[in-house]
Amino acid sequence: MHFAQVPAVDAAAVPQDGFLLDVREDDEWAAGHAEGALHIPMGLIPARIGEVTEAAAEADRVYVVCRVGGRSARVTQYLLAQGVDAVNVDGGMLEWEAAGRPLTGDGDGQPRVI
Repeated sequence: MHFAQVPAVDAAAVPQDGFLLDVREDDEWAAGHAEGALHIPMGLIPARIGEVTEAAAEADRVYVVCRVGGRSARVTQYLLAQGVDAVNVDGGMLEWEAAGRPLTGDGDGQPRVI
């Protein structure tokens, strides 16, 4: 699958109030994620598309993120085919962390991207 036509944005350019959809797995999410993001693992997106389209209707655009950008590019492509204005976060959560964007986690330790 080729992702050249998938719109992308740098992590630093995601608006603070932007609708961020995190498509990583549960353990990745628990270790560290952006506060306020919606977490739906990639494999569950088709079954939960209603949640995404409902939230997207209020937010105008969906910023899709995974660890490095591969899974989120596939989900972005899928969402665009469903009529959702979606954009891939280039570099994923690794770039998010490198850009100094805040992270929160579900555990007791320091939030981190795994």
